[in-house]
Amino acid sequence: MKLSLSLRLAAVSLAVAITGQTWAADLSLPRSTPEAEGIASAAVRSFIEAADQQIHTLHSFMLVRHGKVVAEAWWQPESADKKHILWSLSKSFTSTAVGLAVAEGKLSLEDPVLKFFKDEAPAEPSENLRAMRVRDLLTMSGGHEVEPKFSFTAGPSVKGFLAHPVLHKPGTWFRYNTPGSYMLSAIVTKATGQTVLDYLTPRLFQPLGIESPEWASTPEGYSLGGYGLHIRTEDLAKFGQLYLQKGQWQGKALLPEKWVTEATVKHVDNSKAPSAKTLDWQQGYGFQFWRCQHNAFRGDGRDGQICLVLPEHDAVIAMTAETKQMQTELDLVWEKLLPAFQSAALPADAAELEKLKQAATGLMAHPAKK
Repeated sequence: MKLSLSLRLAAVSLAVAITGQTWAADLSLPRSTPEAEGIASAAVRSFIEAADQQIHTLHSFMLVRHGKVVAEAWWQPESADKKHILWSLSKSFTSTAVGLAVAEGKLSLEDPVLKFFKDEAPAEPSENLRAMRVRDLLTMSGGHEVEPKFSFTAGPSVKGFLAHPVLHKPGTWFRYNTPGSYMLSAIVTKATGQTVLDYLTPRLFQPLGIESPEWASTPEGYSLGGYGLHIRTEDLAKFGQLYLQKGQWQGKALLPEKWVTEATVKHVDNSKAPSAKTLDWQQGYGFQFWRCQHNAFRGDGRDGQICLVLPEHDAVIAMTAETKQMQTELDLVWEKLLPAFQSAALPADAAELEKLKQAATGLMAHPAKK
């Protein structure tokens, strides 16, 4: 049975056969209905219909409440079993690798960046470059006036990053910096002897049941770090759920609670950053996570990849897309879904649940606006 586009709810077994592959129950998130988890099906349907009409183009949507998937939809030709590129949402996974390496005593957030790159460093590094720490890379405050140029095909380079002028004192100036995230990937490899992909596999991907993640490396041998990770929508939802649960997963601590807290709070002000043109990009920045309105936080990537965590509502929303309307994605969440979260279960509503299922069936991706 192929679930190329559907809304899988309570009626679907926890072992789902997708394109001939059976996913074991303990590797999938449990399923429920919106009403059982305190959300009206009509509100979720309204979100899906509005997103379909207003966003060019959404690829997938998954809503998790109280740890259970209550709604999901794919816009054809995307499907539940297809991996999707995360673009810069990959940064949040690289940050997680840093957190794990810190917990294992492999490195410190206060380590100077140059500690790991003595052979690649300039002959006479500037005072600001010498002062740059791992912490500064995590918070996009390494001190660059402009982001170092790099090729998306070949990836950034360590030498190129270290040669770029550091005009500001590290820790004082927010500048979104994908090569800085690549440097975090390289630091993890220097500290652990493994690429970020290999390092995360037994520590994060396998425990979460994330099968065969794809993440290319540069000619220097480091995972791209700042972009390039490919996983499925449900994998992304699991990642958000792990952070919502403060690093706990099936009774085990995969991440230290202290790290989850530190990674997702505001460390730097980005309200006046040149890239902060919309409201949810002005709420502050953590360790490769963005703060949002409504006390939420997210990882995100270009073209509309979003993993949104709402701690006050015990909810996670994962979306993939090919769109320039990322603020619209979030605005629709705030408008359609946020008011629908109730503290207690709602009475079952078979009629509205059926309408929701129909709304999520036969969705087609619109041509992306260029």
